[in-house]
Amino acid sequence: MTKNEKLINSFAEDVIKGLNAEQKYIPSKYFYDDAGSKLFQQIMDLPEYYLTNCEYEILDSYKDIFLKIFANDSKHFNLIEFGAGDGMKTKIILKHFLDNNANFTYMPIDISQKALDILESDVKSDLPNIDISPIHNEYFGALHELKERDPESRNVVLFLGSTIGNFDEKEALGFLKAVREELSRGDMFVLGFDLKKDPQVILDAYSDKQGVTREFNMNLMRRMNRELGANFIESNFLHFPSYNPETGETKSFLISKKEQTVTFELLDFTAHFSSYETIYTEVSQKYDIKNIRHLAESSGFEIVHTFYDKKQYFADVVWQAE
Repeated sequence: MTKNEKLINSFAEDVIKGLNAEQKYIPSKYFYDDAGSKLFQQIMDLPEYYLTNCEYEILDSYKDIFLKIFANDSKHFNLIEFGAGDGMKTKIILKHFLDNNANFTYMPIDISQKALDILESDVKSDLPNIDISPIHNEYFGALHELKERDPESRNVVLFLGSTIGNFDEKEALGFLKAVREELSRGDMFVLGFDLKKDPQVILDAYSDKQGVTREFNMNLMRRMNRELGANFIESNFLHFPSYNPETGETKSFLISKKEQTVTFELLDFTAHFSSYETIYTEVSQKYDIKNIRHLAESSGFEIVHTFYDKKQYFADVVWQAE
């Protein structure tokens, strides 16, 4: 069985499980097929989506400090990036590292081979001297493979863009502990955290005027139609985001506008929807420093450094495996 076949089978299993649940859901990792990855690149360019500019500012302002932290003993390090996308932000530090003769290999990881191919071509075009080794796999499989293949190098894992916020607290802790198991003592983990702020600023980022975030959510139905033989009709569903300033949870839903049935021809499966029943598609958790410290300590890491943008909307935090 090929990697693509395994990914499709996992998608089918998770869709059946999610749409059979009392509160219907689709895991947010399935946003990022080729079409979804392209839509997310558009989201990052939206004026309402402040996260990109805030993190860009952090990486540009503190790139020298990042290098000093990662290469503090001149040992070779693997700069591993989860879900690199187009690499726009990452190229800020890649260029700086190359300009300063850092001894590293850039290893972007993504489940989209097309996204990796585009990224590799683009990075090599801008930075022809870079040592780049893309990995087409899911995160844990790639880390495990790398740990066995290259045990001598320090691994520095980038998980930027507040992607950690796509997990609820229990899932986040499970994910972080699983990452820690695949890292050695002294390896580093750099995470982007979107911080709590004015609720309207947050809501605008997930319901933009151009409707790109709506299209991003609707693409889940298109993907199920295309890959699993479903017959979702987009006009029968609404996209709805919400934000709870007490818990910091931003949630997105697809809402059935009427009672309806969706069949999955390739799976011999039928999903029934009542009027205004929801499909929970994404959580985007917003954090404060107390939350971040708790996650680090509970998953086997210590905080090395915390970087903020000028507005303190966002933080990139360097953790080290204990």
